[in-house]
Amino acid sequence: MSEMKSLAKETAIYGISSILGKFLNWMLVPLYTYVLKQSADYGIVTNLYAWTALLLVILTYGMETGFFRFANDGEYPAKKVYSTTLLCLLSTSLLFAVCCVFFSQGMANLLGYPEHKEFIAMLGVVVAMDAFSCIPFSYLRYKKKALHFALYKLLFVGLNIFFNLLFLVICPKIQEWEIIRCWYDADYGVGYVFVANILATGIQTLCLLPTIMEARGGGFDFSLLKKMLCYSLPLLILGIAGIMNQTLDRIIFPWLYNGSDAQEQLGIYGACFKVAMVMMMFTQAFRYAYEPYVFSKHKDKKSVGAYADAMKYYIIFSYLILIGMIVYLDLLKYIIAPNYWAGLRVVPIVLWTYIFQGVYFNLSFWYKLTDKTQYGAYFSLLGVFITAALQVWLVPKYSYMASAGANTVCYFVIMLLSYFIGSKHLAVPYDLKSIGGYTLLTIGLLALFYGCKMIISQVWLQMLIGTILIIVYCAIFTKKDFPLSSLPYVGKFFR
Repeated sequence: MSEMKSLAKETAIYGISSILGKFLNWMLVPLYTYVLKQSADYGIVTNLYAWTALLLVILTYGMETGFFRFANDGEYPAKKVYSTTLLCLLSTSLLFAVCCVFFSQGMANLLGYPEHKEFIAMLGVVVAMDAFSCIPFSYLRYKKKALHFALYKLLFVGLNIFFNLLFLVICPKIQEWEIIRCWYDADYGVGYVFVANILATGIQTLCLLPTIMEARGGGFDFSLLKKMLCYSLPLLILGIAGIMNQTLDRIIFPWLYNGSDAQEQLGIYGACFKVAMVMMMFTQAFRYAYEPYVFSKHKDKKSVGAYADAMKYYIIFSYLILIGMIVYLDLLKYIIAPNYWAGLRVVPIVLWTYIFQGVYFNLSFWYKLTDKTQYGAYFSLLGVFITAALQVWLVPKYSYMASAGANTVCYFVIMLLSYFIGSKHLAVPYDLKSIGGYTLLTIGLLALFYGCKMIISQVWLQMLIGTILIIVYCAIFTKKDFPLSSLPYVGKFFR
């Protein structure tokens, strides 16, 4: 019981810090869209940060998982595993950072930013520091220092927000001061986004020095490294495929779109994509809350009833968020500047993408429990192929709408494949009747809402009708699957 309490406590710390960090970072989106001079500037941010997500996976090459595997099996001392992994990541990260600095002009030319090679150099250093830091963070998790982990993560978020506000909001207002004028360039604009990032990442890395120094005396074991690489490198393929499914649209968009306003279109898409990330944050919160319950109540891997329940309730609450965000989109749109509103039509598509992605995540239990993780690689690689093919085919004609649609099709296909193939390896009694009923109910309520929008022009009245539809949905699912009487504390007030 004490172990389960410890697990629940750590899960809460990791979960709350992760969700809070993502939410605070998400709050930078309004700042960028309202402060940056044009949407093309945010297109640069969208494109380059998609690259950094991919590069971070490549530069860690599965060693984070490898560290946990070998630090816990007892064959080697944990400190030796830590120091060997740390030195390995340090070497590759330093090499990458040096290459980005020395060859920044060529990389900038290739990516379409010939006048801003410093963007490439700064982000190269940032990615290198992040890749190296993943091992000290893993060591904190191994030592069960969840609070330290959370504080360092939130420190970066706080510093990043502070420096962005300083460079983009405060300095323009006081740039006439001598102490500001001597170094601040108001025309540098989007460049300060990357300056803020490298400063925040650098300070976070310095704060990790005590954890890094714990590797002293561990030494470097080449035979251990070979075993770790043999274990970790296959995970790299899965990691690359997984991250490409999430970021490929924003990476290749500037090369596929035929118009001269490619960066502007990408900026609009990137900002509206972030609006829909509210769904991702809520679904992640659901996972953090529900997974500890699943594993604490069903230690036997053959007890699959909890996974079926998790799927049903995940879908129920995801549909509720979907309906709510679509109904109140006319309020949520003020998160971003008006010149980005043209892209809000992608928000419902991206919301469905996140739902399919979440269902696919829940379905992944079958190949994890049966040790058939190769299927995860197959599904991810197929997803990359579908996403790339649809984007190459459709983006030149349909712009970012094709990008959003390609992601949705990708996750819908691999979700279905995972379900049908998984049912042959691990029979999970999913309540397909209820799931199908809630799907039809959601589609019906949304169709009714869109029908009312076509007839009624007043936004407040549209949202009032939408609110009634949300209440209808809530009434149905509380009566059918979530009786209020089952809730702790308040349940006694309901029959």
